[in-house]
Amino acid sequence: MSHECGAVRYRVNNPPTVALVCHCTFCRRRTGSAFGVGAYFKDEDVEFLAGERGSYEHRSDETHRWLRVEFCKRCGGNITWTLELRPGTRAIAAGSFDDPSWLRIERHIWTRSATGWALIPEGMNSFAQAFTPPPRD
Repeated sequence: MSHECGAVRYRVNNPPTVALVCHCTFCRRRTGSAFGVGAYFKDEDVEFLAGERGSYEHRSDETHRWLRVEFCKRCGGNITWTLELRPGTRAIAAGSFDDPSWLRIERHIWTRSATGWALIPEGMNSFAQAFTPPPRD
């Protein structure tokens, strides 16, 4: 798999734990679009093969948790991010896959921040804020 300019190459070795659409204000600004689309993997299932990545950290205005974004140093495009909320997990920007058509979106989150023209499919799991899975026993 690669990012849009092809400088950063990576491989995922298992299916994502979840693929989702985020409508939060930060994802809209980070992507320059109506939302961000990410596939979340266990850290050990993501292998970087080539290319240089830069990074920056963002803290949520609401939750105050950090999110670290990694981008291609050649073209500046978003590639991956990690979240304080989900240790051991790495999200990959869906648009950075060579062919993202295999992903199946399971939920939309932060829909309270969605633009009026970003349509959420009928029957899709959607959450006004972040989805937090119930604790496991």
